[in-house]
Amino acid sequence: MAQKPSLPQGTRDFGPRQMSRRHYLFSTIRQVFEKFGFQPLETPAMENLSVLTGKYGDEGDQLLFKILNNGLNHPSKEEKARGAFEQVLQGKNDANLTERALRYDLTVPFARYVVMNQHELSFPFRRYQIQPVWRADRPQRGRYREFYQCDADVIGTDSLICEAEIVLMISEVFQKLGLQDYSIKVNNRKVLSGITEVIGAAGKETDFFVAIDKLDKIGVARVLEELQERGFSPAAIAALEPLLQKQAQGSVTLPFLQELLAQSETGTQGVAELQEMYQLLEAFGGTGAPLELDLTLARGLSYYTGAIFEVKPTSVQMGSICGGGRYDNLTGVFGLKGMSGVGISFGIDRIYDVLEELNLFPTAAESSTQVLIINFGAAEQPHALRLLAQLRQAGLRAELYPDSAKMKKQMDYANKKGIPYVMLLGEEEIKEGKTALKDMQTGSQERLSPQEAIQKIGRA
Repeated sequence: MAQKPSLPQGTRDFGPRQMSRRHYLFSTIRQVFEKFGFQPLETPAMENLSVLTGKYGDEGDQLLFKILNNGLNHPSKEEKARGAFEQVLQGKNDANLTERALRYDLTVPFARYVVMNQHELSFPFRRYQIQPVWRADRPQRGRYREFYQCDADVIGTDSLICEAEIVLMISEVFQKLGLQDYSIKVNNRKVLSGITEVIGAAGKETDFFVAIDKLDKIGVARVLEELQERGFSPAAIAALEPLLQKQAQGSVTLPFLQELLAQSETGTQGVAELQEMYQLLEAFGGTGAPLELDLTLARGLSYYTGAIFEVKPTSVQMGSICGGGRYDNLTGVFGLKGMSGVGISFGIDRIYDVLEELNLFPTAAESSTQVLIINFGAAEQPHALRLLAQLRQAGLRAELYPDSAKMKKQMDYANKKGIPYVMLLGEEEIKEGKTALKDMQTGSQERLSPQEAIQKIGRA
């Protein structure tokens, strides 16, 4: 009995139409990255577990896809493997069972690469990376277990020009993709640290970041409950609640934050960094991008230390489609201290879903073959092959139907594949040195020289 084929949960196949659209997205983002001076990089799909653990917070560590060591069924390893498995069930890692994992993001592998290749790199180092990542998350709309990230990071400088350029890149990418209904939320981890100080919860920054990051998912009341569960005092929660309400009303401004955090050195520095970023954007001539100051924006990853960004569509129900921020010492855990970096990551799968829902993919993003030559049979085939070579030399995407099937079958093939033009090269056309070019959308047909047909198809 034949086995019924299936896919692992949280993964997908991509057919030709989807891949054409994905390549359009990759190409658009890549062009912007390269325009801003970023160079391409790739890292392995799996990393040593020690590289990944402890970089994403406790919740992130639970989402790592761990890879079992080879040879666990060997008699000499069975007993160790059983003991190791018990350790893993208790939430502990054991090198006897697993030493590697699929990468969770592209930033930590990038930091590992920088440390390993520091003597060959020129700093500040700008790299972009477009590769899949894996997370053992609960699959739902817009959330997959295997998905692509398109990252751009610059490391080796503290300059806030880099933050301003991230906003410019976000704006340009979505302008090129035709997406106008979105907002860029900005904040600074130092501002959040300052808030913990002024509400009397200094030292509990990590718990605060994790809880506040869930605000848009679970609401104010549930966030306050979680903070209470994490040991925040009633006084701290009471002091925080009006800030959350003020944010919900959209009335948080930089002057307000400056006054609120006046007694916090860290918070004041965060506000100053935000002010400088806004000033730099003005010096660039502005972006036209919808920037929104959001003091509840935290970003769940634990390595962020400064500015943080998140982009959400406003006309589609979808989570963030882009996010990133400043990290001051991610390379420090690998032995390279004082190497500040900042980066952004575009979530290609969510962007795809948003553009599809809004019908923003251009027709050109779906095209494959531009013209099909009808196969009339053995006598005409040598002439058709010469014409096919001529079309391809002119840079057109062309194909000859491989069999001399009925005309209806060949036309149906062109229609199903979405081929806009069909060329007919029969006995009469060969004698005249012409070809009949049929526009499959309008149904019109005209007899042209090969060069005239090439020019017409090329202009379409």
